[in-house]
Amino acid sequence: MYYTAEVTNMCPVAKGAYHGPAPIPEEGNWVQAKEIKDISGFTHGIGWCAPQQGACKLTLNVKEGIIEEALVETIGCSGMTHSAAMASEILIGKTLLEALNTDLVCDAINTAMRELFLQIVYGRTQSAFSEGGLLVGASLEDLGKGLRSQVGTMFATREKGPRYLEMTEGYCTRIALNKDDEIIGYEFVSFGKMMDFIKGGMDANDALEKAKGHYGQFDNAAKYIDPRQE
Repeated sequence: MYYTAEVTNMCPVAKGAYHGPAPIPEEGNWVQAKEIKDISGFTHGIGWCAPQQGACKLTLNVKEGIIEEALVETIGCSGMTHSAAMASEILIGKTLLEALNTDLVCDAINTAMRELFLQIVYGRTQSAFSEGGLLVGASLEDLGKGLRSQVGTMFATREKGPRYLEMTEGYCTRIALNKDDEIIGYEFVSFGKMMDFIKGGMDANDALEKAKGHYGQFDNAAKYIDPRQE
């Protein structure tokens, strides 16, 4: 350590009591985080790229400073899905600090990592007051049985009105309209369920029909339209 002449010639003055950093809530405990291994928590965050054409929802489960679980969900840009694949390999096993300073291939994923870092090191995690935190694998519960991201895609024009393309339940196949052409329900296909049926040996057409469902006053509609063709 090198000092300037001014500091070298100063007389020493004793430092007062050291109380350490303020405790933060972590997995049901109050922790004075002094090193990266003192950090644990499970949380989510959103990131976006510079042109704001795509976004990433990142979920991390951190135990003693190490990322043990990562869920990377992206939307809006075709290249981001490949970036997410690489990021999922890069993130696991790294410390929080390593991950923060690692190129995660996509701006949106890097930004999400930054936002999660802030949440985790300040004790603002989803598991802050959960004793023992969440099990590794907990993020899969957000995806549901079909293990698919929760996606909503709608399109609308002033001239022709709205079209429901995809809901949380699945891919929209038909929109139900009343006599005034107002939407009162929709039919959907759950791709996760459909693929499970097909993997189980069911004919694809039968699987498609079995995986269909509907919402709202679908059965009482005056007419039905295909949102992608009409």
